[in-house]
This record gives sequence, structure tokens and C-alpha cells, in this order.
Amino acid sequence: MVLYVRGNVAAVSQPGIAIVGTRHPTPYGMGMAERLGCDLAARGLAIISGLARGVDTFAHRGAISAKGKAVAVFGTGVDVIYPKENLRLADQILSMGGALISEFPLATFAAPQNFPIRNRIISGMSFGVLVVEAAEYSGTRITARCALEQNREVFAVPGNVMNKNSWGPNTLIKQGARLVATWEDVWEELPADVRLALTPDTGDESPGAQTASLFQEPSLSPHEKKIYKVLKADEALHLDDIIEKLEAELSSSEIFAALFELELAGKVKQLPGKNFVKSF
Repeated sequence: MVLYVRGNVAAVSQPGIAIVGTRHPTPYGMGMAERLGCDLAARGLAIISGLARGVDTFAHRGAISAKGKAVAVFGTGVDVIYPKENLRLADQILSMGGALISEFPLATFAAPQNFPIRNRIISGMSFGVLVVEAAEYSGTRITARCALEQNREVFAVPGNVMNKNSWGPNTLIKQGARLVATWEDVWEELPADVRLALTPDTGDESPGAQTASLFQEPSLSPHEKKIYKVLKADEALHLDDIIEKLEAELSSSEIFAALFELELAGKVKQLPGKNFVKSF
């Protein structure tokens, strides 16, 4: 009956896309959520999600990096940030003109049953729901089902068939969800009046978003090319494994230097524990 809004009330009625998925994404899922959140927010769409760990967090981060609007739908009161590590992210959402919303009264704690309940609001506020990664038994399935019941579009990012987190999006695609590789796949499904009303601003979009290729080959030095070739976007590789794979071609110092340059250029991302993946 009541929605509590903290922040910019106008953001709640702004055209938006929901980006949802697992709380335990792969590097590929993190990268896709952040990239799509960034590229779609740069074009004026609000990025709607639940501020949960995982895909939700990276989707919101993408919107912030594009200086766009994000709307986080809580399973707690709007004054209770959950999880606590996303307190800074919630502050960034508010500072960028976004909003935190909830149907639960102030001071409501993080009861497990509240989170599936709030999913219908995430889907209902958006023109469509984009699923990045989700296992077979996942709350994301509830959001996708709500979207169908509310006559919303359902989108899904295809994933590695050997990864359990790909079950959700791959199954949705088999059932008729629209396959998404880049922001254009979502943009072309927007209602005509919404597309006309939005003013695209591509200045802050993610690198390489102008192409439909997810893994374009960057301009690299010979050493960087060898390292880039052994890295993957959907699976982290430990530094020791990189050195072992390239020990016949490069010295350790050459690998360290090339990795450093790749990180500075945004081509490679370092994850905790000295693990590396290709950036998107």
C-alpha cells in the first residue's frame, strides 16, 4: 500500500531496466552486469536492482560509473542498508540522484522472507528484467516470473553451459527470453516513445561498447598479447598459472610488467588472491 522513498522521488518514475542475478557471480557475470549497467545508464535508463551482493552490486556500480540513475529496492526499511558492505554504494546512488525504496516500514531488519517479496517491485518498476547469471534454484527466477505476470520483457545474457550460474539465463533464452550481448539488444526493444524521450549520452559508456563484439582484440605490445591470449573473461587465472603457461616465452619480470600495463589500460582486471581476468 505504501512505498517509502529515500532520495530522488523522480527517479522512481524514470524509464528503467532491472538487472538481476546471482549473489555469487563469475568474473564474466560481474563484468557483464557492470558493463550493461554502465552502457544503459549512459543512455538515460535507470538501473533497477536490489543492492544485494553479486550481480545487483555490479549493475548499480555500472550505473554510478556512467553518472546515471540507479534505483535500489530493499527487503529492509530504507534506513537499513543490507548488506552493510554496500553502504558506500547506497550513498553513491543517492548522490547521483537515484533512490532507495521499500514497501517495508523504517527499521525493518533483513528477514529472509522479505527479499523474494520485494522482487515483484523490481520487475514492476521496469519495462523489462535482464538476467545475467542465476542458478536453477534462485530468487532471480521469482523476478523473471513476476516480469512475465506483469507483461514485462525478459532478457538474458547467455553463459557457459558448464557453469551452474548459466542455468537460469540459458533456460530463459530457450523459453523465449531475448538474448543480450550488448546494450543495443536491450535498446532496440524499448517502446518507441521511451526511445525518443531518452537522450543518449555515450560519453561515459564502457570501453568498446560501440561494437557488438564482446571480446574485441585490443592494440597490445608483443608481451601483452601473449598474456592477453592465455587469460579468459569468464574464468580467473592465478598469477602462478600465468607464469607457468608462459615460462618458455617470458620471464617473470616481463610478465609482471606486462600485467601492470594491461591493468593500467583497463584490458585486464586483478581479482583478490592475485587472480586475473580479461576486462570487458
